[in-house]
Amino acid sequence: MPEAPRDSHTQYDLAEKNREILNFIEDVTANADEVQKRVLSEILSRNANVEYLRRHGFNGQTDRDTFKNLLPVITYEDVQPDINRIANGDTSPILTSKPITEFLTSSGTSGGERKLMPTIEEELGRRCMLYSLLMPIMSQFVPDLEKGKGMYLMFIKCESKTPGGIVARPVLTSYYKSPYFRDRPYDPYTNYTSPNETVLCPDSYQSMYSQLLCGLCQNKEVLRVGAIFASGFIRAIRFLEKHWTLLCNDIRTGTVNPLITDTSVRDAVMRILQPDPKLADMIHRECSKGCWQGIITRLWPNTKYVDVIVTGTMAQYIPTLDYYSNGLPLVCTMYASSECYFGVNLNPLCKPSQVSYTLIPTMCYYEFLPVNRTIDLTLPSSRPSPTSLNHAQLLELADVKLGQEYELVVTTHAGLYRYRVGDILRVTGFKNKAPQFSFVCRKNVALSIDSDKTDEVELQNAMKNAVTHLVPFDAHVSEYTSYADTSTIPGHYVLYWELSLNGSTPIPPCVYEDCCLTIEESLNSVYRQGRVSDKSIGPLEIKIVEQGTFDKLMDYAISLGASINQYKAPRCVKFAPMVELLNSRVTSNYFSPKCPKWVPGHKQWIHCN
Repeated sequence: MPEAPRDSHTQYDLAEKNREILNFIEDVTANADEVQKRVLSEILSRNANVEYLRRHGFNGQTDRDTFKNLLPVITYEDVQPDINRIANGDTSPILTSKPITEFLTSSGTSGGERKLMPTIEEELGRRCMLYSLLMPIMSQFVPDLEKGKGMYLMFIKCESKTPGGIVARPVLTSYYKSPYFRDRPYDPYTNYTSPNETVLCPDSYQSMYSQLLCGLCQNKEVLRVGAIFASGFIRAIRFLEKHWTLLCNDIRTGTVNPLITDTSVRDAVMRILQPDPKLADMIHRECSKGCWQGIITRLWPNTKYVDVIVTGTMAQYIPTLDYYSNGLPLVCTMYASSECYFGVNLNPLCKPSQVSYTLIPTMCYYEFLPVNRTIDLTLPSSRPSPTSLNHAQLLELADVKLGQEYELVVTTHAGLYRYRVGDILRVTGFKNKAPQFSFVCRKNVALSIDSDKTDEVELQNAMKNAVTHLVPFDAHVSEYTSYADTSTIPGHYVLYWELSLNGSTPIPPCVYEDCCLTIEESLNSVYRQGRVSDKSIGPLEIKIVEQGTFDKLMDYAISLGASINQYKAPRCVKFAPMVELLNSRVTSNYFSPKCPKWVPGHKQWIHCN
């Protein structure tokens, strides 16, 4: 979603504003290497006296060669001790000369807890600058968007405070609560159907209900719909499926359902809501048909596109979005993370499989670690081998090669130096002298439904904890794999277990349910928040398969060309024929009986606050 320009005038030349922004993109991409040199020099000179740079031998140098020779390429675990010092209240200039104003909690985890990305006050303005590029780009492809509204479903998430009193929250929650969003001046591109009060409501049910109600009330004005992730938008449609009769009644009578108890939300909705029996009849007619194919265009008939992220793991939701939208364009506008915002899609109406992002050279200093991916015919796309990363030669933004794959490494204005983001990108082309990248995958992620990221090591450790429930029955799991099932809403993790049963006592269903819950309790805090607070992930499921199932799986992989000598059972499957094979041999299935434990903040903070 775009950010309004910092302009106090209610009347301004939109076409001229768009031209200025497009000219900016032309300028920074045409001079990408020069801009990058300046960005690095600014970061190093501003932070010349910080402890981290001094520790590595810096003495005011700002050139690339010294930067590369003295500073190591790092992961989160390398900088975590410094981040923990700041979180615990150390206000000395450890990473930046400017104070760390908040931590942005990443969907990636370390030790089962969300990573904390340091940020400074000015970084919010930099992120908002990237937002301001999006709609001028889009207006080149879809005209007259300023004449209507966007129905964007936006939500805040839980935040906490570190022992040192610094707020820790997701990047979008930080933005929605900031003056950049709350006090934004008039801009036709930030004209949303959702009042701020509905977005800032901490109760997810009331927020979703009120935003959909406002979106339905203004259905003829809506020209674009969206959410951040495809999974979130689909959850909104499922919410509508369950609650459309209540929403219809509110529209028919011009009243807000008593379930909405937040006074500020009720007041904001009532400023929009008017009795409209005709609209209520239309919604009732469309929603009661039973078939929800094309429901977006049936309820919001002027919609031009759906604005959601459908790259990476979100690609699994494309068929569902196509079904609900009648094939409207699925638009991915920008590439961003908690560490930093990176780039924009200059061809937003392209197919999801062809999405490429142009990295904006002013956002941070970029480097690229070459990656060679090992081939595994049991997977739809192979993942980077941990041993194939070439640390010897990191490339500059202007030096990457077409068709090659790289891991993104960034140095940010907010205190990360040569930090490995973990995203694998492929060079697909160039905008002037700036490369364009497609998102290949997140390194080491095996399972993902929403913003959760579970890797094989974490899954294996959770399995070890769960199988202890089988010991009294003299049983163990001889082989297993997993699958992120998005055919349900919300999606959920599925584990396929092939058992070795040596005992004579049957294993009761409650034991398998305990295994499900133990696995969930063992997974990271992002997963558990998705289950408990966000309701974005459904209960974990264990499916017991027939003896010999994994031999069949191996036979199938070998028939595709896998080496019998090198074959090992995949710990995660995505390839549809393999999922079908596993499901055809299921003998029983069990679900987690309740939500796992989760509280906001890091475990180590709970005893400090």
